[in-house]
Amino acid sequence: MALFSRRKKSDSDDASADRPDTTIEPGEQPVDPAGPSDAAPATDTGDAAEAPAAEATPTVGISMSSFRGVGAAPETPAEASAPPVAARPSARQPGAMVAPEAPETMPGLRDNVLLSNALAEIEGTAEPAQLLNVARQLLQGHVFLRVKGNARALMEEGKDLPLAVANNGDEQLVLGYSGGMALRASVDADGDLDTSAMAQPVLALLRHIIDGPYAGIVLNPAAANGRAVLPKALLERMVAEVDPQLRIKTALCDERTDATASTVVDAIVDDAPMWIAVNQTEEGGPMGVAESRAATGERFLEVFSHPLELLALGRGDQPLPIRKIQLAKALAQDAGLTGILIDAAGPWIRLDRDELAPVIALAAEEAAPTA
Repeated sequence: MALFSRRKKSDSDDASADRPDTTIEPGEQPVDPAGPSDAAPATDTGDAAEAPAAEATPTVGISMSSFRGVGAAPETPAEASAPPVAARPSARQPGAMVAPEAPETMPGLRDNVLLSNALAEIEGTAEPAQLLNVARQLLQGHVFLRVKGNARALMEEGKDLPLAVANNGDEQLVLGYSGGMALRASVDADGDLDTSAMAQPVLALLRHIIDGPYAGIVLNPAAANGRAVLPKALLERMVAEVDPQLRIKTALCDERTDATASTVVDAIVDDAPMWIAVNQTEEGGPMGVAESRAATGERFLEVFSHPLELLALGRGDQPLPIRKIQLAKALAQDAGLTGILIDAAGPWIRLDRDELAPVIALAAEEAAPTA
């Protein structure tokens, strides 16, 4: 049984232009912040709704223009003429290919380690680029929540589960945690033991916040550094662009196996949302498409599972949706393309032409005459 109900699911040019240069099911059972072996909810002794004061979790502003839509103008003239990524110290360098192993700080539930690592980069007030990185890593796995009272008993009784929130003036912000230690830090900070911990799939939580009376989410609120506030407007953009099944993102964040590549290719063939990075090489010039080039000359078209995956790189590129048939044509028409690189900020994967054969075949199928 899930904590939140799920809602029903409600052309651009071919990408052939060139430009220079732990596997667990999301936990739904309540678990004790103190981490006993039987994973029982904590004993009722206080009031979770009054936990972290508003001043302990100040709202961090974020420019929504940092999450621009397709066709939007650059934020500043300087960005339009930005130098190549290698010359931009503010640009995020490609991350690790494989996600680190997630610790199990609560019995039976692993931390959202990629989110923890993204939050760990923040010291003091978060920069917009850091918040975008946190937002992209939030889109995988699950998030830990605090619930007022005995969550398991409330669920068995069919009652609503009151989430712990922080008040910021008239606004309420849901408290979320990247792992068990961060949640325990909040319990230690406010001394409220009348609370249960619960892990929930991230999209269910984000939709619950968007549909509810909340202004956003506070992540790891008790941390002196490494905390972030994501406003509702950003959460809405995240969900609007996301694959409802998070197929590619999940495959890249999970343990790599011999089946990972085929899982990603199957998602592409099944119309998982994808984006490419476009930009103008010079004022008035044609739009170019980003490629990753190996030292030995291999060319990989850069593809992204969500616009945030590109924007978090901070290169000034714009995300442009690409359909599977456009990707198929780009690969079929340019034999010099070695393959594609997905989500360069990490975790990432390179797929070569052999692995992408089912995708490339789509171009031939469309070109074939109909009977």
